[in-house]
Amino acid sequence: MPTNSPPRIAIPMPHSIDREYAERAIPAYERAVELAGGDPVRIALDQSQAEVTQLIERCDAVLLPGSNADVDPARFNAARSPHTASADPRRDAVDNLLLQDAYTLRKPVLGICYGLQSLNVYRAGSLIQHIPDFLPEDLRGRVNHEAGRTVAVAHTVELSPDSKLAGILCGDSRPRLSSRAQLGGKASTPEAIVLQVNSSHHQSADTIGDGLRISALCPDDGIIEGLEGTAPNHFVLAVQWHPERSVDEDEPSRAIFRALIGAAQTRDK
Repeated sequence: MPTNSPPRIAIPMPHSIDREYAERAIPAYERAVELAGGDPVRIALDQSQAEVTQLIERCDAVLLPGSNADVDPARFNAARSPHTASADPRRDAVDNLLLQDAYTLRKPVLGICYGLQSLNVYRAGSLIQHIPDFLPEDLRGRVNHEAGRTVAVAHTVELSPDSKLAGILCGDSRPRLSSRAQLGGKASTPEAIVLQVNSSHHQSADTIGDGLRISALCPDDGIIEGLEGTAPNHFVLAVQWHPERSVDEDEPSRAIFRALIGAAQTRDK
């Protein structure tokens, strides 16, 4: 790839069966990548492994989008909850090919919502299959994690001060970022940083996968909202909210996509 060409970002289609949902959802991810200076590459889910591999070889980074499927709980050795949606084996297979290539060649990875869950399970982690069933009764009503795309701010997330995510979001310009104390809450540490986010999920990470660590939590109920890789030479970031929905209004959302593109531009080929 010529040095002046925009990095090519592989994005699997969100769902292999619900085509209407997939076609409606993917343009927001593609636009966010383009605004950050990347070239989005759709990865269809009905191709052979060889065809997908050929496409992946020409890409510089991976973006795993959301989905209205749920990861098959058999993949993390759990009985299926009655609230768990049907799995999408074709999406899972393509995600696994993308992640295998990314981890082998140190290509940057960004996971969003289902993408965080897919990444965590790929790294041998597990999932909470339905958040209300997991939380103590007194915490279940505090946050609606399934608020949906029409709710611009569903809740806040608290960033680990020493995380890569905090480093990405805490530049000179930080709209919507402040200490919890400034928001009238009680900060767990003096350096605690809070971000306002949207929310459209009913599952979340539980046991954290190999080579990952928690970078953000929902301070109201402790649900994991961000993960990142621990390897210093490999950009791996995943968030449970949807920054692609808010890139026009929100600088932190734009910063997440810029970080992915920047990592793709600077990684060792």
